[in-house]
Amino acid sequence: MGLPVVTRSHGEPTRSGGRSIDTSFRVVALGAGLSVLAILALIAYFTTKQAWPIFSKEGFGFVTGTKWDPANGQYGALPFIWGTAVSSAIALLIAVPLSIGIALFTNELAPRRLRKPVIYLVDLLAAIPSVVYGLWALAVLVQPANNFYKHISNTVGRLPILGRVFGGPTSGLSFMTAGVVLAVMMIPIVTAVSREVLATVAQDEKNAALAMGATRWEMLRACVFPRARSGLVGAVMLGMGRALGETIAVALVIGANAKVTSHVFQPGDSMAAVIAHEFGEASSDPVHRAALIGLAVLLFAFTLLVNIAARWYASRADRMAGA
Repeated sequence: MGLPVVTRSHGEPTRSGGRSIDTSFRVVALGAGLSVLAILALIAYFTTKQAWPIFSKEGFGFVTGTKWDPANGQYGALPFIWGTAVSSAIALLIAVPLSIGIALFTNELAPRRLRKPVIYLVDLLAAIPSVVYGLWALAVLVQPANNFYKHISNTVGRLPILGRVFGGPTSGLSFMTAGVVLAVMMIPIVTAVSREVLATVAQDEKNAALAMGATRWEMLRACVFPRARSGLVGAVMLGMGRALGETIAVALVIGANAKVTSHVFQPGDSMAAVIAHEFGEASSDPVHRAALIGLAVLLFAFTLLVNIAARWYASRADRMAGA
């Protein structure tokens, strides 16, 4: 009795043809991955090259200097580094709890007919241009915010320690107003990613925790948050990237004052905002232009360091959860 003969249809690919397709796919995928590194390297190289005159002139003093006076050739970036960090930190403190709370509400608590409208409205915030946020804050938020800041300064600001943060004269154009605007801009991004991350936790695990007598909060703390921690960190970092690099909205409401102060109700400036304010005027002064590009290099490095720290924390959290 003979063995059956297996014939290959005319359109079916041969084994060697399948290997060549797999090889081509790996090459294309590898090229796509390496292109990201190449783009980052080129951005870092060319911006550093154009900013090199200020780095060679000021050295590390460009980072630690507190005086920014282009008319007299003084370029200290510390006030702008400080302003970027303070406004971003305020935005994180406001946006992260709200975003994760909205994500938990839409995933765990909201009725089905209310869930989609809430998700749609939150996602709609991401489609609004940043200049609209800035103009809205400038026209609507600045004056009421200043009245509120005065009330806080006259009450909480009189306490010995809190007075260094909330005391002193106030202004509607301030670190706090910039942080509030950035928080509103961060919420849709952090919420959308957090919602998707929280939805990846298996429903069976949550049901098992509830069946064993856990409250809803205990279920979230024991089952959901440990498994979603790295994804939530990624969501926060995406929002942080929006806060660090935002230009127009911050430039309109932060106040444009190059000083280092711990009072969050006073005007300041950020790296992205000062680049937007002064780059058009710096075309005739190569050192001033190099200083502004140097701020862009510092912002780029600052963003990379924040993302590396977030990656390290997420990996450490995954290892601890696995242990």
